[in-house]
Amino acid sequence: MTTRTETDSLGTIEIPEDRLWGPQTERARRLFAIGTERFPPALIRAVGQQKWASAEANRRLGELPVLLADPIKQAAEEIISGVRDADFPLSVWQTGSGTQTNMNANEVISNRANQILGHKLGARDPVHPNDHVNRGQSSNDSFPTVMHLAAAQAVEGRLKPALATLADSLAARASQWASVVKVGRTHLMDAVPVTLGGEFATWERQVRLGLERLDACMPRLLLLPQGGTAAGTGLNRHKEFDRVFCEVVATRTGLAFAPNPDKSEGMAAHDALLELHGALNVIAASLTKVANDVRLLGSGPRSGLAELMIPEDGLSSSIMPGKTNPTQSEALTMVCAQVMGNQVAVTVGAAHGHLELNTYKPLIIQAVLQSITLLADASESFARHMVDQLEPNLPRIAENLAKSLMLATALNPHVGYDKAVKVAKLALHEDLTLREAAIRLGVTSGAEFDAWVRPETMIRPA
Repeated sequence: MTTRTETDSLGTIEIPEDRLWGPQTERARRLFAIGTERFPPALIRAVGQQKWASAEANRRLGELPVLLADPIKQAAEEIISGVRDADFPLSVWQTGSGTQTNMNANEVISNRANQILGHKLGARDPVHPNDHVNRGQSSNDSFPTVMHLAAAQAVEGRLKPALATLADSLAARASQWASVVKVGRTHLMDAVPVTLGGEFATWERQVRLGLERLDACMPRLLLLPQGGTAAGTGLNRHKEFDRVFCEVVATRTGLAFAPNPDKSEGMAAHDALLELHGALNVIAASLTKVANDVRLLGSGPRSGLAELMIPEDGLSSSIMPGKTNPTQSEALTMVCAQVMGNQVAVTVGAAHGHLELNTYKPLIIQAVLQSITLLADASESFARHMVDQLEPNLPRIAENLAKSLMLATALNPHVGYDKAVKVAKLALHEDLTLREAAIRLGVTSGAEFDAWVRPETMIRPA
C-alpha cells in the first residue's frame, strides 16, 4: 500500500495515500480495531451537515473568511452527498464522546479543502482541521448535535413515512372487511363475535399511536447543544454562534432545530434520545403484536385457525413440499426483538453520563439509528408483502363462528347467566349445537333462540 507522511502535534504517521483522513484518524483506526460496526450513512451525512452549518455560521459572524469557508463547505457538501463515505473508517467502539469521528471529519474536510485550493494532502494550511474546520466547536457539543440531526431526520424522513404506509395498508383492510363477522378470541380461547375489519382497525390504531408518540418526542430532539463547546461553557465560540448555526441547519433540513437553552443538559445527558428510543420500543412491541396476530390467524392451512390466507411469497421449506410460512411476520418480530435489545443498550448508555459529559454517545446513536432503519424497512416490507396480499378464508371464518359456544353470551339478558352456562356446557359435553342444547334444556324455544342469538347483532351494544 502506498502511503504519505503526515505530521501533527504528536509527530508523524503513515496514512494510505488515497485517503483524505489525517493523523488523528489513522491513530484511532489502529487503536480502536474493535468489531465490524461502522456508523451508518445517516450519521455521516449529519456530520457533513454539522460541519457545513458551522462554516456558514462562522462566515456570517465574521469568524471565518469566505476564502476558507467556501472550500470547507464544498468539502462538507461532498460528505453530505455520500461520496466521502470511504474516508470515515472508524469503529463505533471509540472514545465515548465521539471525538475520533469529529476529528475524522475535521481532517477529511481540511485535506479536501486544501486540495480544492491547490495544496497537497497533509498541508494543514491554509485550512487547518482544528483552527478552521472545528472553529467555535468541540467534539463535546458537535457530536451530540450530529446525533440529534441524524435521529430527527431519520424519524421524519424514513420511519414516519414507513409507519404511515403500514397504517394505511391496515386501514384499507379494516374498511374492506368491516362487515366480516367472526369469532373473537381472548386468552386464545373462543369469545364473543367481532369483525375481521375491527381486528385490522385495532392494529392500525396501534401504528397510528406510534406515530403520535414519535411526534411527541420531536420538540426535545430538535433542541441542539451546539455552542456548548467544552463542558457546556461556550468557551472559544462567538456568542451568537449557536443561534446562527441552528438557523442554518433549520433552513437546510426543513426541521425546526433550535438552540438548547441549557447546553450542558444536551451534552451531559441524552434523555431526548432515550425518550425517542422509548417510543421506538413501544412501536416494536405494537408491531410484534400485529405480526403475531396475523400469523396466528393465518396458521394452518388446515390444522390451524386458518381464518386468513397468508400470501405465497415463493419461499418454501427445504424438505416439506409446498409449505408456505409467515416469513414477513417472522422477519418483523426479529426486528422488533433487536429494537427491544437496543432499548437496554440506550437505557444503560443514557444512565451513565458522568458529570459534564455523557461518554456513551456512539453506542446510543448507533442503536437509535439501527432501530429506526430496521423498523422502517420491516414496516414497509410487512405492509407490501403481507398485509396487502392477505385474503380472508370466508368459509373457515363462518364455520368457526357457527361452532362458537360463546354465542351463548347473547342469552344472558333473556335467560340469565346461570342458564346460559348450562346451555354452553351441555353443548360442549354432548357435542350439540347451542340451539339444540337450549331447546333440550327447555331454556328457549327454537324461535326465541333464533331471534336472540344472531352474531351480526353481537358486535356492538344492543
